[in-house]
Amino acid sequence: MKKREFLKLTGIVGAGVVVSPFMACNSGEAPAPDAAAEPDAAPAAQTPGFELPALTFGTAELEPNIDAQTMEIHHGKHHAGYVRKLNAALEGNYNGESLVELCAAANMDNAGVRNNGGGHYNHTLFWEVIAPGGGDAPTGALGEAMMSTFGSMEAFEEQFFTAAKTRFGSGWAWLSVDDAGKLFVSSTPNQDNPLMAGLVDMPGTPILGIDVWEHAYYLNYQNERGRYIKAFQQLVNWDAVAARYAAIS
Repeated sequence: MKKREFLKLTGIVGAGVVVSPFMACNSGEAPAPDAAAEPDAAPAAQTPGFELPALTFGTAELEPNIDAQTMEIHHGKHHAGYVRKLNAALEGNYNGESLVELCAAANMDNAGVRNNGGGHYNHTLFWEVIAPGGGDAPTGALGEAMMSTFGSMEAFEEQFFTAAKTRFGSGWAWLSVDDAGKLFVSSTPNQDNPLMAGLVDMPGTPILGIDVWEHAYYLNYQNERGRYIKAFQQLVNWDAVAARYAAIS
């Protein structure tokens, strides 16, 4: 499903529909007015219910590439904090938007949703595309697209490494798919991501991302971000990345 079609579909599913609980009777009298039945009445805001996703592996299972203490803090403190703050930022102003829709609508004026919605989306993807032992290089449609775009897996890894290594300060590096279905590598600051078309230079749909905030690696690697990136690349679950690619290509 294409990104635009996906956003359109989720927007339709998330829209509220107000139906009048009254039907006209045969008494000749008009039913009593009911503000809740007014067709132009705005639906009441829902209570946001985003939750911290469970890991599919133990916090020590990524060692020595990523240590258990870093995993416990990263998932249980940092990611949990983004989820909690996102729900608080949406309280009283949430209409059932998906996490993808919230990111796509992010702008300079909604910092609470932008930062925390981005943080929740980014970390959820991060946990899904890594696994103990990583996986074999991609084959099939993704493998062909990688070869067509980058020439070799080694060339991709070098480009991805450079994007992550040279991201100034905190942020992320990405492998994404643009609206034309082409793969590209980019990086974004803070908790922004390529879904935020109005905020980033290279918009698209991420299928792989690496967190280069210091909280992701500093306990084990200190200031050696490059060693952390190399270690991350050994953990990439290419089956999960290929599944994401297949869902949007």
